[in-house]
Amino acid sequence: MRPRLTDVAEAAGVSMKTVSNVVNGAEHVREETRQRVLAAIDKLGYRPNIAARNLAQGRSGVIALAVPQLDRPYFASLAARMLDEAEAFGWIVQFHQTGGRREAELALLNERHPARLDGIVMSPLGLTPEDVEGRDPTLPLVLLGEKAGAEHHADHVGIDNRDAGRVATEHLLSLGRRQVMALAPGPGMEDERINGYRDALAAAGLPVDEDVVLPTGGLRGQDAERTLGEWLDSGHPAPDAIFAATDWLAMGAIRALVLRGLKVPQDVAVVGFDDIPYDLATLPTLTTVAPDRVAIARLALQALRDQRPGGEPVRLQAPFSLVVRESTTGIS
Repeated sequence: MRPRLTDVAEAAGVSMKTVSNVVNGAEHVREETRQRVLAAIDKLGYRPNIAARNLAQGRSGVIALAVPQLDRPYFASLAARMLDEAEAFGWIVQFHQTGGRREAELALLNERHPARLDGIVMSPLGLTPEDVEGRDPTLPLVLLGEKAGAEHHADHVGIDNRDAGRVATEHLLSLGRRQVMALAPGPGMEDERINGYRDALAAAGLPVDEDVVLPTGGLRGQDAERTLGEWLDSGHPAPDAIFAATDWLAMGAIRALVLRGLKVPQDVAVVGFDDIPYDLATLPTLTTVAPDRVAIARLALQALRDQRPGGEPVRLQAPFSLVVRESTTGIS
């Protein structure tokens, strides 16, 4: 016979309300009590009836995750983490690919959906502050990423991109590199990461040469390969280090360097950003900034759960780390 809530309460020596609070993640339960309930749940093999719980709470049990491109490794990895974390919240995740187009992002906020949504987590590229302000205020919304600024009146989860760019550039400077180039898609894309690069150079007393902050005009590896290749082929001396605002751009830069007889990292050290799975398959493996995607997913879902109509938006930061690999230290 399937264990019931009452069985867990009896085994743990607590009330059914306390068990319900633990299952639903309430924060006011004492840790000793929480552990006792969790031990009883594990021992009995109790599994909450998600459909019944959602019905009792007036929820559909469905949320949407909207990203520009699901086939980009960063977003694919984020989607996987969101699936993992959503299970603990009793949510099923719908995936939407917007292509970064404002009309697609806006449609998700304003149009009817086949199933009522408990909320939307979105990484927008085109959504304006006015679009966010004009949405249905009863639909919880959490925005992700650098393109959603403080002027967007909604909860936001991200990392400190500026500090992360600074840390990545300081790593290159710590290796004795002084001619540090930056690669970014262009104005409005990954700006804070490049501002962190500028901060690190200024703090080290080095001039910030905007001529070596190269806009690639796109997010693909081939965009960086073409941009850097044309720059080198025009007679410019190679830098001794490159900070790329995404891992794809870093990989494209490495290809451009290798095709011209330059060695990574002996001649040019390279740091990327995002810690996508392909970083471990490149030669050399790629040093990168790794956003904590588990924390991003968990914080986004917590913000979605706790959001109330009319409440003030919250801005939450997930941690990041610098993962040092062969593209800056060499192959040992």
